[in-house]
Amino acid sequence: MTEEFLPVGKISGAFGVKGWVKVFSFTEPRTNILEYTPLFINTQGEWKEVEVSGGKAQGKGVIMGFKNVTDRNQTLPLIGAELAIRKSQLAPAEDDEYYWTDLIGLEVVDEQQQMLGLVDSLLETGANDVLVVKTVHGEEILIPFVLDVIVKSVDIDNKRILVDWQTDY
Repeated sequence: MTEEFLPVGKISGAFGVKGWVKVFSFTEPRTNILEYTPLFINTQGEWKEVEVSGGKAQGKGVIMGFKNVTDRNQTLPLIGAELAIRKSQLAPAEDDEYYWTDLIGLEVVDEQQQMLGLVDSLLETGANDVLVVKTVHGEEILIPFVLDVIVKSVDIDNKRILVDWQTDY
């Protein structure tokens, strides 16, 4: 059985001379990435468990150290590596809350039951999240994720999102 890993960040550079790295965190708040145990790193296409030895917010990102990584030269091959957790490490979502990963791949239909496409990704805009929906023709439709106004229902079990949306918006 293969484990399902969820990306939580990416190493963007080396920090200092003691083997710490700069991380672009996908978590909210960004420092939550420091709380995950275990944390996994993808190097050369393989996931390996790493132990975080310390970290903190730094500018718009996070800096962190790993146990057994003690100098800058050890961090250089890690730049660009993805950091992840097991999906099973996430707490269950509350009602009307969804992890982005649960929405990827869901079919999006309008109120007339016309399929608009599949959720390809999500964008964070500040005001609200936005569904990036790929049509069967490869086009993108951007749909604001506003529950009860635009997004009428999310049915994870049946892999379907019902929206009040017209393709000519």
